[in-house]
Amino acid sequence: MTFVPHGKHLIAGEWIAGPDTFASDPAHGPAHTFAVGTRALVDQAAQAAEVAFWSFGWADRALRAAFLRRIADEIEARAAAITLIGCQETGLPEARLNGERGRTTGQLRLFAAHIEAGDYLDRRHDAALPDRQPLPRPDIRMIQRPIGPVAVFGASNFPLAFSTAGGDTAAALAAGCPVVVKGHSAHPGTGEIVAEAIHAAILACNLHPGVFSLIQGGNRSVGEALVTHPLIKAVGFTGSLAGGRALFDLCAARPEPIPFFGELGAVNPMFLLPAAMAARGDAVAQGWSASLTMGAGQFCTNPGIAVVMEDQAAAFVAATLAALRQVAPQVMLTEGIARAYVQGRDRIAAAPGVQSLLSQDCGPRQATPQLFQVRGQDWLADHALAEEVFGPLGLIVTARDAEEMLAIARSFPGQLTATLHLNDEDADLARRLLPVLEHKAGRVLANGFPTGVEVCDAMVHGGPYPASTNFGATSVGTLSIRRFLRPVSYQNLPEAILPKDL
Repeated sequence: MTFVPHGKHLIAGEWIAGPDTFASDPAHGPAHTFAVGTRALVDQAAQAAEVAFWSFGWADRALRAAFLRRIADEIEARAAAITLIGCQETGLPEARLNGERGRTTGQLRLFAAHIEAGDYLDRRHDAALPDRQPLPRPDIRMIQRPIGPVAVFGASNFPLAFSTAGGDTAAALAAGCPVVVKGHSAHPGTGEIVAEAIHAAILACNLHPGVFSLIQGGNRSVGEALVTHPLIKAVGFTGSLAGGRALFDLCAARPEPIPFFGELGAVNPMFLLPAAMAARGDAVAQGWSASLTMGAGQFCTNPGIAVVMEDQAAAFVAATLAALRQVAPQVMLTEGIARAYVQGRDRIAAAPGVQSLLSQDCGPRQATPQLFQVRGQDWLADHALAEEVFGPLGLIVTARDAEEMLAIARSFPGQLTATLHLNDEDADLARRLLPVLEHKAGRVLANGFPTGVEVCDAMVHGGPYPASTNFGATSVGTLSIRRFLRPVSYQNLPEAILPKDL
């Protein structure tokens, strides 16, 4: 089959071309032309979203749930075209795109069921106490209400699950907030098809067309205009630390500052405790190698750092090298990401005290596994070693003893995840590490690998800065809906005019 995108923006139900265009840069297959976004289009989309909010924000939860489910159905109806162009644009394999599409539709349906149940509303009621002394208490009810139009930035590494209809969009729509998406220029055709699916769902559910708009990229000013538009009330972002921090600063500098929910990546350290390594060090090395190189290492939960006791390092290094040497070069998402990976490799290799264990050449838009080692004392002296290298690069940090391992743990900045590999005999050291790791990370794992984030009620995908810009939020799971709600109290209001959900 073939699929040729029309290359237009979707603004409040209309497909709009533009005077300027950019060409996609696919990993394979034909390039296509797409319209470049403009500030005028941002304003048009935001104005329409504001109008839509006054109906969508107060729509019945059953209608919003039906809308989310219809989006999932419309995405699945376009499955073949999505997989085709998604593979061409990103270089990701067909199985990965199919799995990510299932995750995307699954979270839409999960969010639909969640809002139908109503628990996310956090309804509270303190009944009036007119006879209380010395002062009576009024009748007070509380509920969570939607905040207004939300901007969402598509992610380079997840063209479906964290992009046009991904977690941020699904969460905002579930909350009752219209969404304006800035599409990612690494996969504009994929974004276009998904936008078509959302548009079809809007028509089927008879919603205001301003509930969703897609503005393609191609111009950095589009993102700046979106986060600074006075009608946008929050931003969801998954991407680089530099890009996310720049947008975060713009949000904070607005006359009306707004929350910026940025997921900015991490190195996701693993702590390999002595008894576990003695019992199954080779298995841990093989599992780490598979996790490290999954998807060319282009996961925000990629476990880039392994901390191991010095006297167990040699065996772990040997087993890791044996596994990594079996991994073939992999295509990366964009040429720019591939160049940044090589630059990151060279930065790590040049750092004082770092030993290169496996350093391989990378072809155009390709990544090969890289492995380095550094002593704990050199790690502690160089904070730059804790900065993320986006790709299949691993760094083994050796600790002299438990105290140095604890010092290494305390030295990490905020992380999305931290992992303990332990046996029962490691419990004492694990108990000392756990308070440090839960202070540093949004998710703490035992005897597993963090690549693969379950979409469920209890998941936290976030963490202290720089892993994310809001340590109290998650971008995955049903709790992510709460980012786009705020609590409102109603005091002594007649029941006849209270929100229906109360």
